[in-house]
Amino acid sequence: MSGVPQPGCPATERTRWTVLVVLCVSLFLVAVDATVLHVAVPAVSADLRPDGVELLWIVDAYPLVCASLLILFGTLGDRIGRRRVLLMGYGCFGVASALAALADGAHALILARALLGVGGAMIMPATLSILRQVFPDRRERAVAIGIWSAVAAVGAAIGPLVGGLLLEHFWWGSVFVVNVPLMAACLPVAWLLVPESTGDGSGPFDVRGALLAATGLFSAILAVKRAGGGDLATPGTLLAAALGAALLVAFVRRQRAAERPLLDLSAFARPAFGASVGCVVLTVLALVGLALVAAQYLQLVLGLSPLQTGLRLLPLSLAAITAGLLGSRMLLWLGPRAMVAGGFALTVLAVFLLTGLDETDRPVLLGVGFVLLGFGLETTLFGAYESLLSDVPAAQAGGAAAVGETAYQFGAGIGIALLGSVMNALYGPSVRQVDGVGPAEAEAAGHSLGEALGVADRLEGPVAEALRSSARDGFVHGMRMTLLTSAALLLLGALAALRLPRALDGTRDGTPDGVDASGGGPLPTRVTRP
Repeated sequence: MSGVPQPGCPATERTRWTVLVVLCVSLFLVAVDATVLHVAVPAVSADLRPDGVELLWIVDAYPLVCASLLILFGTLGDRIGRRRVLLMGYGCFGVASALAALADGAHALILARALLGVGGAMIMPATLSILRQVFPDRRERAVAIGIWSAVAAVGAAIGPLVGGLLLEHFWWGSVFVVNVPLMAACLPVAWLLVPESTGDGSGPFDVRGALLAATGLFSAILAVKRAGGGDLATPGTLLAAALGAALLVAFVRRQRAAERPLLDLSAFARPAFGASVGCVVLTVLALVGLALVAAQYLQLVLGLSPLQTGLRLLPLSLAAITAGLLGSRMLLWLGPRAMVAGGFALTVLAVFLLTGLDETDRPVLLGVGFVLLGFGLETTLFGAYESLLSDVPAAQAGGAAAVGETAYQFGAGIGIALLGSVMNALYGPSVRQVDGVGPAEAEAAGHSLGEALGVADRLEGPVAEALRSSARDGFVHGMRMTLLTSAALLLLGALAALRLPRALDGTRDGTPDGVDASGGGPLPTRVTRP
């Protein structure tokens, strides 16, 4: 029964594209929920009055729990059924959304956000692994993955916009209420249309190994997030990092010794799989660094309103959508290696263009840079995810999807820590030596550009103007160096992409050329590169 849809719910030619729509709707909600709360934080703070630590956990509980449980639920779906885990995720996400909307205190909202993370960890790898099953032909699967990745990018990008629109007319809980009817609609449709599939379910599920992975990932990602927030050498960060490293080492050792491991760690030694994971990490690592400075630059340096900022960022999202929809054709034409390496190269070009920005508004340069950036990043992620998923047998699709999503989360956390540190190291000294600014005010101004402008508003005359000028100059200088650091990381990604297969087909585990490893039929015509 390995990798075969169960009787009663076949993935027919007519229904599998409907299945894709259902999966993308749920993925869209999960992606939106990762960013929608950002604009609601002031309203939540005014209503629930959380302290600083509680507010941090309200924001971080969802991504932390989701990232730490991806491997657990991805591999569990391979054992007990991917549709079953997906339906459990729908139910959990819907209930958690209702609890979050009705939360009357900070602790209740934190628990609801954590439960949302549990639901998200069930849904995200299940959607991708089901695509692997429903679309056995690699050409169609490439189209489906392109749509899937475009939906994920759009959901994360418009989350703040959705939140802003809702908050203009309703209370902060409305950003969660919208999930409830959509999840309620997805449940019966997925039950009727999505085929059930499993891997080789023989043998017990390694509960201890799954808990080691979940706790280790939670601790490691928490340490990375704390480091990105400036708590680099505090006891809490160091303890979380040490605990995470120890538990993940124990998990790896357990998997190597197990007869039926949760994850086939030997897959990382294969060029297609290992290089794809590395490319995802490096792409996202650079991406979050760019996102770190873009919104601040547009609003605090150029003085644009939130709506104007959103419109300036719109070309990036549209370019990413276009790349996702064209991804399957580019993959057929270029092959995985050239597609991913070319995406990295295009992104490096965009980053170099954006280093030409200064305190003067340059809308054409911004627009061209953002278009190249969005197209290049999505091209790279599309090629990396497609190669990662197609390199494993269908029976291991859930575990592979979970690895890809976990790599994404790690890349995001490391990017914030690394590139945020570069930005802070270059920005801070530029505002701490302004004549006429007291030590306390200078220290506060050195934390961020927003705080510096706030301090300047409390000062008067030439001193205030000097502080504003120094802060903006320092931010632009730090932004350029951050962009150059991102370019270096992207060049490393381009080198890593050279380990990917040159053509779409190829052999793995004795599978003949032109045959899908899942047994699902022929692969596309071989793409040969000089």
